[in-house]
Amino acid sequence: MAGWSSNSKYAFLGALRSAAQMISYEVSMGITLISVILLSGSLNLNDIVLAQKYIWYFIPLFPMFIIFFICILAETNRHPFDLPEAEAELVSGYNVEYSAMSFALFFLAEYSNIILMCSLTVILFFGGWFPIINSSLFLWIPGVIWFAFKTLFFIFLFILIRGTLPRYRYDQLMRLGWKIFLPISLAFLLILASILIASNNFINIIK
Repeated sequence: MAGWSSNSKYAFLGALRSAAQMISYEVSMGITLISVILLSGSLNLNDIVLAQKYIWYFIPLFPMFIIFFICILAETNRHPFDLPEAEAELVSGYNVEYSAMSFALFFLAEYSNIILMCSLTVILFFGGWFPIINSSLFLWIPGVIWFAFKTLFFIFLFILIRGTLPRYRYDQLMRLGWKIFLPISLAFLLILASILIASNNFINIIK
């Protein structure tokens, strides 16, 4: 909406890129969320964290975690997937015609989204508020401290990636989303569902 309403070709192209990028990666991101829901057996975020008391989900779902992390980089328009704001091609993308408080609100929304996505990563794959090691040495530290520490770690990774990796071309970005991440996430989801169904049937046969 911002790119279309500013009446600029650069901003409009940036908005089109942003929409195409979101569609490409949100499909794979949704499939990774389904795998977490299947493993935990609940849609409740609190139950998902409690199910990771003994083993964090990034271990059994490591390929899905990698896909999810790359998808949230693209979702938040961060480097190397900041193509809607590619300075060399689109000046500043969809926000090129905005300044002052409007420009500040764009960046406030972007960095708020980064904090949200890092928090979701901690909840879904890294045990939420549980300590790194389940021992009395770490249990005395409040859960909110552990949650904030893990979230800050992923925010640091966002900053580190921005300073080290080159930007993708747009055709590479679309190919990665539709031809690589989507088939891999679908295949992993089917394998995970098959294993869970087979294990439940095996348990029922034993009983």
